[in-house]
Amino acid sequence: MKSDFTSSIAEDQRLVEATLPSFLPLDGSSDVLLDAMRYSLMAGGKRLRPLLVLMACRACGGNPDDAMPAACAVEMVHTYSLIHDDLPAMDDDDLRRGKPTSHKVYGEANAILAGDALLTLAFEVLATRIHPPAIAAKCCASLAYGAGPQGMVAGQVLDLEAETNHAKSVAQLENIHRRKTGALIVASLEMGGLIAGASDEQLKHLKKYGQLIGLAFQIVDDILDCTGDAEVVGKNVRKDAASGKATYPELVGLEESRRHANNLVHQACDELQIFGSGAQELSDLARYLIERDR
Repeated sequence: MKSDFTSSIAEDQRLVEATLPSFLPLDGSSDVLLDAMRYSLMAGGKRLRPLLVLMACRACGGNPDDAMPAACAVEMVHTYSLIHDDLPAMDDDDLRRGKPTSHKVYGEANAILAGDALLTLAFEVLATRIHPPAIAAKCCASLAYGAGPQGMVAGQVLDLEAETNHAKSVAQLENIHRRKTGALIVASLEMGGLIAGASDEQLKHLKKYGQLIGLAFQIVDDILDCTGDAEVVGKNVRKDAASGKATYPELVGLEESRRHANNLVHQACDELQIFGSGAQELSDLARYLIERDR
């Protein structure tokens, strides 16, 4: 199943990889800033969030070519978050996607600025490349909500607090991850649906699907941090326990964590019934997320 799915999405991943550089500015910036932006943006990875934009657009009957700017925009926001997450003041990591982190290559100041630049560029891309303007505005609002003080940034703050004030329950831990990981996943799906002209009912089910797979994705991340190999995962492992962060395996054990992730994926696939066979990609993706090894 995993190899079949990775083969089926290879074309989307190739198109995202080919299109991302076209949105980077060619001039008007310092060479070191552009190099730092490009270094992290083009470092590879699963490109999960862009894939979700394209798949949601197709599931709702839209043309994924129209959604490609939004797919690239959300990857810029995700990359900015990784650059900042790796900084010494945050998670203090020196490996990301199998390569030295941005601040190890370009210094902390340039890494921060490269992240800032990718974040702001994402909204320029949405505002100028998504049509009609009313849909562009809705996409900007969706991405801002997912990335901002009620979404990803809030989740990062809660995650940092959890290093010294452990989450005492799964509910507390899931509150962190609904924001830190899940909110940007939900925004990806919502933007794909908006661009395709999805109904309010379709958008509701896409968002619920996103919330569920976001939690499943994070549970698998926690499991891989306990059991994975850094060379395969592409980042340092066993850091969460060392830094005192609460994780699903710590709270409920590895087997219960796996069971919970599977249950979330089943619930997520149920949310896709409204789309019929058009959501097969999203269903396959949900299952792939709990089978992955990185």
